[in-house]
Amino acid sequence: MRHTDEEIERAAERFKQLVDGLDPATADVENTEDLRAVAAAVAATRADEARLRETVEIARAHGRSWNHIALVLGVSRQAARQRFARPETQGAP
Repeated sequence: MRHTDEEIERAAERFKQLVDGLDPATADVENTEDLRAVAAAVAATRADEARLRETVEIARAHGRSWNHIALVLGVSRQAARQRFARPETQGAP
C-alpha cells in the first residue's frame, strides 16, 4: 500500500511531536540486560568454537589421530571428523 506525500508528512509530524515530548529522565525504558547477556553468551560461544577448531587443527598437525581427538571431545571418531575435518581431508584417516 503506497502512501501519499501528505500522509507521510502527517506521520512525520506526529512522530516529531512524540519525540519532542519525551523526557529521557522520566521515560519508561525496557530493561534489556537479559538480551545483552544473550548477546555476550553468543559472542563467547563463537570465540570458544573458533578456539576449539584451532586446537583440533593443531592437534591434527602434530599427528594426533581422530580417535585421540574424539576421545578428548567425548564423541565418536566419525563425529569428530565430520565436525572438524576440512572438506578436502574428509577421506583422510
